Amino acid sequence: MTLPAELVARVDALLDGGSRRLLGITGAPGAGKSTVAAEVVALVGPTAVAVPMDGFHLAQTELERIGRADRKGAPDTFDADGFVALLTRLRDPRRTVYAPEYRRDLRNPVAGAIAVPPQVRLVVVEGNYLLLDDHGFGPVAGLLDESWFLVPDDEVRLDRLVARHEAFGKSPEAARAWSHGPDQSNARLVAATAVRADVVVPLS
Repeated sequence: MTLPAELVARVDALLDGGSRRLLGITGAPGAGKSTVAAEVVALVGPTAVAVPMDGFHLAQTELERIGRADRKGAPDTFDADGFVALLTRLRDPRRTVYAPEYRRDLRNPVAGAIAVPPQVRLVVVEGNYLLLDDHGFGPVAGLLDESWFLVPDDEVRLDRLVARHEAFGKSPEAARAWSHGPDQSNARLVAATAVRADVVVPLS
């Protein structure tokens, strides 16, 4: 996709402040958050970095140990405190900060995979629960300078989710069951947080 002019203007306004800014991009699973985040980073260039919340998934072995693997992606399957701590560190540009990255092929996060050096002016944070007020995510909204809530066509979003799950090894039946089960439960939870966003972005 190409960023609409109004979003380009919002990015420009954020950067006019001079200091490092944190832009949050949120929405339901499959809403297109990583795509929009990549567009913003491409627009700004080398002084922007995307930092996904998914790097704070609990390890698969830990999810299995505590009995939450069957609903991976729910708010209590993340290290919310670790995520808040990272965002707090990212607000101080004096030294390089390293963020984790989630690897779908491994089904696990990889520590220290994303470098955010001092010259970065815009950190684009993307994830489902940036505006959630519980499960430890409450402080996140206050650490962002601006937040965008993405609202795509729901049928397109679900089709995208099913295709993603299939691409990473689920059978078509399992992919559809997960997209319409755990993912959809999370989508309903996320939808209620849209009122906290600075701007709601409809996507065609």
